[in-house]
Amino acid sequence: MRREICGRTVRRRPADEMVSKSVFLLGCLALASADIPVACYYEDIRGTWTFQETERSGDSSLSCDALGPVVHTKTFTLSFPDTATDELGNEGTWTMISSQGFEVNINGRSYFAFSYYEGDWENSVSYCDRTFNGWSRDKTVRNWSCFKGQKNTQVAPRVPKRTQRLQDQQYRVDHRHIAQINAIQTSWTAKAYPQFEQYTIEEMQLRSGGHGSSLPPASPPSSSPELLARLSLLPENFDWRDVEGVNYVGGVRDQAQCGSCYVFASTAMLESRLRVKTRNQRQDVFSTQDVVSCSAVSQGCNGGFKYLIAGRYAMEQGMVAEECNPYTAQDDPCDTDASCARTYVSEYEYVGGYYGACNEELMLQALVEKGPLPVGYMVYDDFRNYEGGIYHHTGFKNDFNPLEATSHAVLLVGYGVDNTTGEKYWTCKNSWGRGWARTASSGSGEEPTSAPSSPWPSTLPLFLKEDLLGNRDVVAR
Repeated sequence: MRREICGRTVRRRPADEMVSKSVFLLGCLALASADIPVACYYEDIRGTWTFQETERSGDSSLSCDALGPVVHTKTFTLSFPDTATDELGNEGTWTMISSQGFEVNINGRSYFAFSYYEGDWENSVSYCDRTFNGWSRDKTVRNWSCFKGQKNTQVAPRVPKRTQRLQDQQYRVDHRHIAQINAIQTSWTAKAYPQFEQYTIEEMQLRSGGHGSSLPPASPPSSSPELLARLSLLPENFDWRDVEGVNYVGGVRDQAQCGSCYVFASTAMLESRLRVKTRNQRQDVFSTQDVVSCSAVSQGCNGGFKYLIAGRYAMEQGMVAEECNPYTAQDDPCDTDASCARTYVSEYEYVGGYYGACNEELMLQALVEKGPLPVGYMVYDDFRNYEGGIYHHTGFKNDFNPLEATSHAVLLVGYGVDNTTGEKYWTCKNSWGRGWARTASSGSGEEPTSAPSSPWPSTLPLFLKEDLLGNRDVVAR
């Protein structure tokens, strides 16, 4: 799509470089940090597609800017909820990547492409019955090819809702807005962050997740009696920063003006899972700039998806240490030190198996049994002034700063129940720096944050309502 992956050789993955042999479960709510101005619905994608594919002789440095000669033509029927079937009756799986693309896994190969659109955020049209050129490779991450997809039935073009964008206006602290928040409720407190005034409105928008296309919310699937019985054995409070006195969560970082929250949430998950897997023998800090500058499956500082980074990119390209490409918060050219070792994941999937299958119970199970999860939630005007407590959206709008509500990616590290009110909450780690919200009280020096009641990758659509995953809100501790 927009950027070509810089050429590099992907070595065979020795066992000590694998993050885990188990499947990576990528959170609930693929509320994505929006990256491209396309919005396609599930019914737009479901149906029969023809994939035109090139020779399967490439490697992970393959650029698909141009398709090349077509060698294979495949027909896949994508059925409810996640079954893919080829023309011979062989079955596999498929999943949407929010509203912006889809992935098909069948016959030992994996296909991914973004849905096609024309224009930009101010003036775009989504053509959901076709894709941009995408990538295909086998399950061993070899034998790469390019492909493009065309649905066998026509889908009417979609024109997203336009929003006013005052890109260059400077962000201003609105003290009246903060006073309103603190006067109307006592669940959480708001404060002014003068450091935000260094950013423009556009930079604050990117910092919160970018510009998003929104889909109607879906109801989470119900849980089985067996799962509910299993969850009844979980502790009332749980936090990966303090598991029998041991912290498995890395330090808080600052994404600055770059719309890279999806990268920070993804790398934070991989870092924490690696700590859990090795019992803190490895405490890597992975390069977020490597993803911003080098990933072809995201849009750098304009956003991306945790599923594609913590999952597909980490499996196909691998992660390098921070010093191999230090963070600049800019869309710099890919300049990662080629001599650096890479850490890979072996498998990945949404919680529940596909986009749309997650619910609160599955997320709780994955969090406790597997480790921290990257999640997404809607950032409203009031949340940017959050200081501490259990966050609930107040409905107040900041008239000084015309920002869109957008989805933001963070790392889910725990959950609990407030001792005074009995209210349930999630605990998350943000990427807005150590000067935002309260410093953690666990003694870890971490600075988690709150997020309105739902996590990310795995489904439930885009719009996060406070009750979307039950009545569990989020708190900063």
